[in-house]
Amino acid sequence: MDKKLLYNPKDKKSVIDYAKLLKEKTLRQICDPHILEHNYLGKGNFGQILEKFYFGYEPNSKSEPDFIEIGVELKTSPLKQLKNNEYRSKERLVLNIINYLDVVNQQFENSDFWKKNSNILLIFYLHQAGYDILDYLIKLVDEWNFPSTDLEIIKKDWELIKQKVADGKAHELSEGDTFYLGACTKGANANSIRKQPNSDIHAKQRAYSLKQGYVNHIIASISNGTTGIYGKLIPTVAVAKELTINQIVISKFQPYIGKTIEQILKANSIVLNKKAKNFYANLTKAILGIELEKEIEEFEKAEIIVKTVRLKENNLPKEDISFPNFKYEEIVNEEWDDSNFKDILEHKFLFVFLQYENQQLILRKVKFWNMPFTDILEAEKVWTKTKDIVTKGYIVREIKGTIRYTNFPNKSFNSVSHVRPHASNAADTYPLPTIDKLTKAKEYTKHCFWLNNTYVRDEIFLK
Repeated sequence: MDKKLLYNPKDKKSVIDYAKLLKEKTLRQICDPHILEHNYLGKGNFGQILEKFYFGYEPNSKSEPDFIEIGVELKTSPLKQLKNNEYRSKERLVLNIINYLDVVNQQFENSDFWKKNSNILLIFYLHQAGYDILDYLIKLVDEWNFPSTDLEIIKKDWELIKQKVADGKAHELSEGDTFYLGACTKGANANSIRKQPNSDIHAKQRAYSLKQGYVNHIIASISNGTTGIYGKLIPTVAVAKELTINQIVISKFQPYIGKTIEQILKANSIVLNKKAKNFYANLTKAILGIELEKEIEEFEKAEIIVKTVRLKENNLPKEDISFPNFKYEEIVNEEWDDSNFKDILEHKFLFVFLQYENQQLILRKVKFWNMPFTDILEAEKVWTKTKDIVTKGYIVREIKGTIRYTNFPNKSFNSVSHVRPHASNAADTYPLPTIDKLTKAKEYTKHCFWLNNTYVRDEIFLK
């Protein structure tokens, strides 16, 4: 096949220069006419078509890089365009499958992950709804090597994944376990399972992946986007080698535990508007030493969700914790493994607990947390019942006066989560996929999933 190639697969510059000819082109414009007869199905077919019809090699799932002579792996990924014309990643970047039986015997430097992904040729294309895959426009093409500070964090992430597998807990892996390098589910369906060492339980097939937030930073780097809007927690590679993000953040909060908000503000010589919506976000930045107008780079890359929780004197959070509204028309077409709710629950969270004492708020505790496997299974029950109710049109159970009582799972249904309204008023609605049987309504007040305040107290604050 080499005779037909229009580049030299043994010369990195030749491969990358040939790849860069793709910019501002579509598959239809640049590939062999046989492309029109392609029969590559599934989510990864953009990349498969590019491999076969442009680079001239058969798509494969080998453990070595695609361009083995030069140690370069080819990866394609979709972009979305914001209203300000900036590009963002549409999804996480999925890398190679985790071989549970092999990884436990590997060191990072000789691991399947590192052999395959130390040098990546990235091709980003603009995903546009309604377009044929052959007509997506390729926008960004460049090679990617992990910056040394990021690589230290990725190494620690890899070690954590390896350790969990070694402990016989591959079935409990979650993207919330790690910071930049995730272990995402990968397979045609929920039945894609694999054997794991040190346990008889079969685990879902998972792949290494770079989190969506991290991919956004790659996009900004190779498109010369704005990286100056970020403040760093980790100043040098030496610090990244010595400490985890977790340790750095907790150490910065430690001096303020037991202090009032006023004392914290005074110690940092800053004045903040306590009525502002971003007050607690700014308070966190001040404690972490990040300029208020900047975002926290490591939090953005790791997609860390910061939740500030105000506790009553009896340790119960003042409120349940809400998540973004779900759309009725979307939830009925989701499967649990690809659902928005599960995706959120598999994030890493930073909880900042403030407690009322004599009408003043005291900083009590700061904790990184991600939902344990058994609790995710509980949350799944809430999601499944909610989907079923919306699908069948049984939202409203009864009406008393002007109040509608729903069949959605409430706090008594589940110890972890429940569903209730999250709207400005009853008229703030989303359309329904199925007309409600009792009210004949075609739309319904916006609802979302909530974490029960008792769960937050017992399983996060008190543990």
